[in-house]
Amino acid sequence: MSGDSLRSFVHALPKVELHVHLVGSASVDTVLALARRHPAAGVPTDRAELERFYAFRDFDHFLRVYWAVQSMLTDRHDIRLLVTGLAAELARQNVRYAEVTVTPYNHLLDGMAGEELLSGLTEGRALAAVEHGVDLAWCFDIPGEKGVRAGRETLLFALRERPEGLVAFGLGGPEVGVGRAMFEPFFTAAREAGLHSVPHAGETTGPATVWAALHDLGAERIGHGTSATADPALLAYLAEHRIPLEVCPTSNVATRQVPSIAAHPVRRMLDHGVVVTLNTDDPPMFGATLEGEYLAVATELGLGRAELAGLAANAVRASFLGEERKTALLREIEAVAAAR
Repeated sequence: MSGDSLRSFVHALPKVELHVHLVGSASVDTVLALARRHPAAGVPTDRAELERFYAFRDFDHFLRVYWAVQSMLTDRHDIRLLVTGLAAELARQNVRYAEVTVTPYNHLLDGMAGEELLSGLTEGRALAAVEHGVDLAWCFDIPGEKGVRAGRETLLFALRERPEGLVAFGLGGPEVGVGRAMFEPFFTAAREAGLHSVPHAGETTGPATVWAALHDLGAERIGHGTSATADPALLAYLAEHRIPLEVCPTSNVATRQVPSIAAHPVRRMLDHGVVVTLNTDDPPMFGATLEGEYLAVATELGLGRAELAGLAANAVRASFLGEERKTALLREIEAVAAAR
């Protein structure tokens, strides 16, 4: 398939995004608007200067940019801008649905009122559907580095407020030194309340963290799971139990978990029958797009049209959409695959 033909095919596939962080999704345009609204934050308000600041250099610089964006989110208007900016970018890539990770504890810790966060999410979600044709759902996640208190407060906020579109409960942040088991009571309560378990695991640590996410947190999907290929028994378990991995290849290269896309274990995961979905994590901050992830694995790992369509279908099946909507999207994917 030629380059243009491949790009056209990937664009035509109806896509679903399952692992994207709301703060990390902020585009240069969105950050520019936020910086001009909040000049005291010290983020560049000149586009060229901001583009230089925003260009990925290394992981430490990524964190600086991430927390700079976080510092400018003060009310519902900022959150709504973030949500609608994400929706516009998803729509440009023919992404129909996304489950977006939101970390309420960080916003509340920064002084944002809970009702402001919720209003921004609700208003932004409505605009995303009407103006961009993109359906959004939420995963409220625990910033693991902030410990048990963050777990408790995230759970209480999620169950007390339960905004429309909240479908999942997650765990993010650093993995090293942050055991999964300490968050077991919060995940148990979340699952009992009907939320799905989607913790990060195996991104910066080994397979043991993935096992802990499965056994201690009842994970229904694994965020990243990059290191799972180091354990054949884990690969077999994931394949047998059809537990999807939310794989973010460009992010894994940027954070130096893998040296290159060509060295990424996506192909090995697929060869072992694991349900792989492609995602972007913190897309503009890593220079990623969802279409770009599909193109990268196609060109670097030799995936063909049928395999790309299979990845798109995996994401639909792994999502928490209703069965009717899943069926409709799967039929669209089949039609695109058959027509090209």
